[in-house]
Amino acid sequence: MAGEFGRAVEEIARDDRFAGVEIVQSSTRGSGDKSVLSVTIDREGGVDVKTCERIASAINHRLQTFEEAYRLEVESAGLNRPLTKPGDYTRFAGREAKITTSLLVRGTKTHRGVLQGVRGTAVILQTESGELPLPIETIRTANLEYDVRADLKRAKDKKRQHA
Repeated sequence: MAGEFGRAVEEIARDDRFAGVEIVQSSTRGSGDKSVLSVTIDREGGVDVKTCERIASAINHRLQTFEEAYRLEVESAGLNRPLTKPGDYTRFAGREAKITTSLLVRGTKTHRGVLQGVRGTAVILQTESGELPLPIETIRTANLEYDVRADLKRAKDKKRQHA
């Protein structure tokens, strides 16, 4: 199942109907008597439900000859988008992020700060205590962090300026 699903996801990535849609990550896992197939997508400006439905339909069509029961989940990367490729750290430079490492770095495995990009083989994170290089090979998970309070404060300040 994983091989067929992987090929279906690769076909979506090359399908002109989905130009501009990025496959952020995909996975398969067992859940009882069926497989769970999961795809996370993103696009400049965000992903709407219609796009998720179109991609799910295309994947289901490609898997229609497969007889094993499965559940397909297609979701937007969302506000706390996972960072899965080295290029993501440069693309989202200037944004808040949470990075978890497999090894202790400065006494902890969880790091928060502003992404500064990649230098050599390390992701650079600007933290309260200064610049923190995190070797890419030690990164277990990384996500953008959306701070709703900061967004509300910006909106409130903007409203005050126009009043």
